[in-house]
Amino acid sequence: MRRPPLLVLFAMLFLAFVAFVAIAGNVFSPYAHTDQNLLARLKPPSFLGGDPRYLLGTDRLGRDMVARLVYGLRMSVMVAVMGTVLGATVGIALGFVAAHFRGFVEETIMAVVDFQASLPFILIALTLLAFFGNSMTLFIILMGLQGWENYARLTRGVVLSAASQPYAQAVRALGSSPLRLYWKHILPNVASALIVQLTLNFPQIVLIETALSFLGLGIQPPMTSLGQILGDGRDYLSNAWWIAVWPGTIIFLTTLSMSIVGDALRDYLDPTLKRQRV
Repeated sequence: MRRPPLLVLFAMLFLAFVAFVAIAGNVFSPYAHTDQNLLARLKPPSFLGGDPRYLLGTDRLGRDMVARLVYGLRMSVMVAVMGTVLGATVGIALGFVAAHFRGFVEETIMAVVDFQASLPFILIALTLLAFFGNSMTLFIILMGLQGWENYARLTRGVVLSAASQPYAQAVRALGSSPLRLYWKHILPNVASALIVQLTLNFPQIVLIETALSFLGLGIQPPMTSLGQILGDGRDYLSNAWWIAVWPGTIIFLTTLSMSIVGDALRDYLDPTLKRQRV
């Protein structure tokens, strides 16, 4: 087995670090993300001559940037994971339904897929948020709408291809029910393509959440996310650059690392490339 490239290893290590911080990051933060100290507002990072109590500095209300980043990272990852799982579940289920029933059902589902793909998602999100108001439940549902059509289209294609293979025809000839055929035999054989799609869709949801929170339409105070922290720092780029730079750097590295791992996973699971790895 060939060793993964160094860049992929670094990306995997960074994602593992992000997951660890999102789960247990509060252990390293002596403050809550809402604790305010107006006497210490806009303090630079401690390694640039700031207050040693605040490693990465403070924001406009004197809140510790480490605590804010840990909580914001946790919130951004939670929303992205839940949105990704929701979108993947809906898209994969509809893809299986379209591949099984064909005819009118397939045409209807694929028409909805084409309709979703033809509209800019950011416009859909802005319209729904303006009409229904902002809530955590609605926001996660909106994140689930991002990219579900890609799962549906991909699932339909790979399921149709797998269902025509001899092993699927043999299982069907033995009297297996459609549910058992799809769950026990076809799904394990097409799971690699779906997993790759999931890893490629995750960074898109992170960026969508960041954009909406940056505009003030995403996560609302007292909760916070990386996008919201980035939005708070846009007015202080000249005198407190760290408020925007730290969350922007984390967003960039997280999405980049996820894309690198997704591309590497796609190359590894692609059967046409297996001969090259022998």
